[in-house]
Amino acid sequence: MELLVALGVFVISFLLGSIPWGVIISKVFYHTDIREHGSGNIGTTNAMRTMGKVGGSAVFVLDFGKGIVSGLIAAAAAAMFGGGISLSGHVIGYDDFVTVAFLGCVWGHIFSPWLGFKGGKGIAVAVGCLFVTFGWQGACLELAIFAVLVLATKYVSVGSIAAAAACPLFAAYYFLYATFAPAAWVCTTVAALTVVWAHRGNIERLRAGNERRIGQKSKEA
Repeated sequence: MELLVALGVFVISFLLGSIPWGVIISKVFYHTDIREHGSGNIGTTNAMRTMGKVGGSAVFVLDFGKGIVSGLIAAAAAAMFGGGISLSGHVIGYDDFVTVAFLGCVWGHIFSPWLGFKGGKGIAVAVGCLFVTFGWQGACLELAIFAVLVLATKYVSVGSIAAAAACPLFAAYYFLYATFAPAAWVCTTVAALTVVWAHRGNIERLRAGNERRIGQKSKEA
């Protein structure tokens, strides 16, 4: 029973995360496919470039919402069991539930089965999840890292990668120091590393010096 509940939270979060709002909005409201424009990515940055501020903002809000909702579902599941359930002599608590949801939602977004197991890069979804996983303080610190580096470098990818790379460090504080929930730390770290992996093309372009900056008009490679 316990394993089924944890698995159910993961599956629901994965399916929720897999909804490709960038593709849906571009096709329904703009009569095009976001994957055929700019970088070909379905996330917020390419949505802004392809559909403008309104379409891009809609994609961000809906992707962000996927993360929030998956976290709330996990929190509700934890509450049903009084915050924790017995599992082979261990306890699956609130932290474990919300981080399983975090991992599921991020993986669903990056490996969407509706798009041939391809998807976005997971930043907006991850931030939404973190408002439940870390709470608003930790999520806002992650956003601050993102914002400061984007403003300093004019590269959205630099802020995204740095925020993802910092996630295991925040998780170590929340799940290894403040509480002892090593499984929660593992789930968070795997999710964060997956987001970094999803930016591998950006990393290569940064190394080559041809990553697109904010406001740059030339087509992204």
